Amino acid sequence: MGEAGKRVFYGRRKGRSLRAGRQRLVEELLPRIGVVPGEDRIDPAMLFEPPPRDIWLEVGFGGGEHLAEQARMHPDVGMIGCEPFINGVARLLSEIERDGLENIRIHADDARDLIDNLPDASIGRTFVLFADPWPKARHNRRRFVGPENLDRLARVMKDGAELRLASDQMPLIRWMLFHTINHPDFEWTAQEPQDWRVRPDDWPPTRYEAKAVGGGIACAYLAFRRRQRGTA
Repeated sequence: MGEAGKRVFYGRRKGRSLRAGRQRLVEELLPRIGVVPGEDRIDPAMLFEPPPRDIWLEVGFGGGEHLAEQARMHPDVGMIGCEPFINGVARLLSEIERDGLENIRIHADDARDLIDNLPDASIGRTFVLFADPWPKARHNRRRFVGPENLDRLARVMKDGAELRLASDQMPLIRWMLFHTINHPDFEWTAQEPQDWRVRPDDWPPTRYEAKAVGGGIACAYLAFRRRQRGTA
C-alpha cells in the first residue's frame, strides 16, 4: 500500500488515443457492464440476467480475445474480466457489441480491488494468462502470481475450482509454478509433460501467445485445482 493506505499499481493504463468508435464504447457501453467495487461485497451472480450457472474471472485480459471466446463457448457462464489498460478494454468492448455478448462484465482497474469485494467461494474458474513478466529482479514482486494474491484467489474460488496460468517467459513460469505449488490451497493437476506443454482445446489462444509461438518461443500452460477447504 502507498501513501494514505492507497494501493500501489504498476503497469500501463493507457496507450494511443482511442478511435472515435472505441471511445464511444468506453463512454456508453462500459458504464452499463462495468463493475465498480464499493464498500459492500459484490454478489457476482446478480451482475447478470438471468443469473449464470457459474462465474469465471480473468485477471489482466489484455485485448480480451480469450475472454470473449470463453463467453461465446459458455453462454451460461458469467465472465468477469479485469484490465486497467483502457485500450485493451476498448478492444474487448468492440467484440462485445459486435457479437452481442451479454455474459461479460468488466472491471477496468486493479483486479485486487474487485477480488477483495467478492464473496468467499464465489468463483468457479480463474485465468491469469501471459501477465507482465516484470523481468528485472528488483521488480519480481510486482508479478501478480505470488503468496498475497494467491491468498486472495484461494478465498474467492470455490472448492475444486480451476486456476489457469500461462506464459512464454520461463523465469515467470518457474516463479508461478514455485509459488502456486507451495501454496497450501492449490494443487497442480499435471500428470505428464504434455499437460503443460500443449494448450488444451477448451483454452482459447491469446494474441500474446500467437506472437510468442510465431517467434518460435514455447509457452507453458499451468492448471491448478483449489483444494477442498479444511483439507490442506
